[in-house]
Amino acid sequence: MTYKIIFGPIQSRRFGLSLGIDLSPDEKSCNFDCLYCELAVAQVTDTIKNPPKVEDVLDEVKRAVVEFPDIDVITLTANGEPTLYPHLDALVDGLNLIKKDKKLLILSNASTIYHNKIQKILCKIDIVKLSLDCVSEVCFKKIDRAMDSIMIADIIEGMKQFRTLYKGTMVIEILVIKGVNDNLEEMQKLNTALNEIHPDRIDIGSIDRPPAYAVQPVMEDALKVLAGAFENLPVHLIYKKEPESRVDFTEDEIIETVKRRPQSQADVEHLFTKKAQERLQVLLEAKKLIMIDIAGVRFYASPDIKQKRKNR
Repeated sequence: MTYKIIFGPIQSRRFGLSLGIDLSPDEKSCNFDCLYCELAVAQVTDTIKNPPKVEDVLDEVKRAVVEFPDIDVITLTANGEPTLYPHLDALVDGLNLIKKDKKLLILSNASTIYHNKIQKILCKIDIVKLSLDCVSEVCFKKIDRAMDSIMIADIIEGMKQFRTLYKGTMVIEILVIKGVNDNLEEMQKLNTALNEIHPDRIDIGSIDRPPAYAVQPVMEDALKVLAGAFENLPVHLIYKKEPESRVDFTEDEIIETVKRRPQSQADVEHLFTKKAQERLQVLLEAKKLIMIDIAGVRFYASPDIKQKRKNR
């Protein structure tokens, strides 16, 4: 079949097999001009020109879920920012009627999260992924190059308010760029803010596609150090290559490590020796650790995380 609005399915490292919906298929439409964006440079805007009709989107999705029955998520995205789509509320309602057992996911830069109307729409989506690369205004303006009217303080407050309303799975993505936000001070500020926002999962990665601007990625060893700034939060590091060496953690070291920061399966496979992985399984069987699933990513965690998540 031929599709104009949807694309994929694509195997996502973070959310499983994803069927994408491009809500700005004709051209880039974004209120950010991020340094790391793989799309061509374009002037920032808060509107989408020639947005597809809701009925056209739903028609394509209906056909696609029959053609691709094994997809895990239906992903709202865009050549830019999907929350700028003017008919988002009606589209989400329509997708929820036809998605069946699939999860509905949106990939947003969080620029509109402080608007009550947007919060109400996002509350009807199963998984909401929001970007938060910096907390300080100087860093935010440098890396995300937002429209002048958008302030990072408003975004953070909007995230806090949204979290009190939202019952689905909230994922925060942090993309790190060399020389911009790759320092512990900025990560510690993010840790403070995120412990107030209470996301279900944090994804940390760096550039893996050719960016719009001449910026450099951060290597995985540096990402691991930066991830150490986050406490009491499930962090998912986006790995791209096999490590040169792994760590032979003892049982006590595993418990302390997981208590401080839950470890994803990717973390364990990437960082733990075979013996350490066997010790981890012993702790799991003894119920000294538990396994939790957050939007398709499985984490080893301390048993008390359930109470912490309940009390957030």
